[in-house]
Amino acid sequence: MESSGSSPEGGLSAKADIVVRRIESSLNILSGIVIFALVLLASINVLARKFLNSPVPGYIDWTEQFMAVFAFFGIAYCQSQGSHIRMDFLVARLKGRQLWFAELLGIALMLLITTVLIIGSWFHFLRSFDFGSAWWSRDSSIDVALPLWPAKLIVPLALSLLWLRLALQMRAFWIAFLTNAETAFGTPVVLDPESQAAQEADAMRGAENG
Repeated sequence: MESSGSSPEGGLSAKADIVVRRIESSLNILSGIVIFALVLLASINVLARKFLNSPVPGYIDWTEQFMAVFAFFGIAYCQSQGSHIRMDFLVARLKGRQLWFAELLGIALMLLITTVLIIGSWFHFLRSFDFGSAWWSRDSSIDVALPLWPAKLIVPLALSLLWLRLALQMRAFWIAFLTNAETAFGTPVVLDPESQAAQEADAMRGAENG
């Protein structure tokens, strides 16, 4: 699966795809910023422990909370780019309506699983948010008592964005199946193993020359 390419722009899906893609890109950038911030925090924690014998208070708590950001905020972006791990051994060899039907079945299953996860994670957030009488006394971390509900809220929000991406892709595959189109709008292009290997080799040569 090509991770950087999409099929040409098409029809009524274009505006929705643009909006969702902008949100995905913004959250993906935010995830990168959070990772960088955690690297700095880890460095400060090591230096403070080494030279001041005083590590950052609640370092583990903060790290655990912000892990939810980069673990989930990039999930829809990865789906839009075809970056999730998947088995293309058979799908990459399909053409026309057979390909679109196989992709449609896969996306439908992913959409069903994502729906179940959204419902479950939302109720998990509600149980955390309703704990206690004040926001600072609700479900919290062990060390410095950080509220846990913001991290738990991230999960259903990020999965809801993934649900929108899957719904757009499912519509695109359905239209491609009906029209027997060569490409499906807003979806990564499926490459055969030979083409993917050649593309990766070109990318490596470009990196070496650059």
